[in-house]
Amino acid sequence: MQIPKILHVAASDHKLLTIIFTNGEKKIYDVSRLWDKEMFAPLKNPSFFKNVKIEKGGYAVYWNDNIDISEYELWKNGKNSQ
Repeated sequence: MQIPKILHVAASDHKLLTIIFTNGEKKIYDVSRLWDKEMFAPLKNPSFFKNVKIEKGGYAVYWNDNIDISEYELWKNGKNSQ
């Protein structure tokens, strides 16, 4: 199965991402599952967290050069949303 690319992302609450993929599916991803990894610690800051962007081509979401999450991770571990 080919993983769809990311079409849209929005940060909600202080730890949830809402992702819409190119196939029209919508998923909710809880970023707090990554907080124990040092690389993702800055995402605990709500102001920083809200500045999420989509990498060109829809292959990941990112916050800066050091923090990103792949479309595969978001697709595989995101929860389906209505």
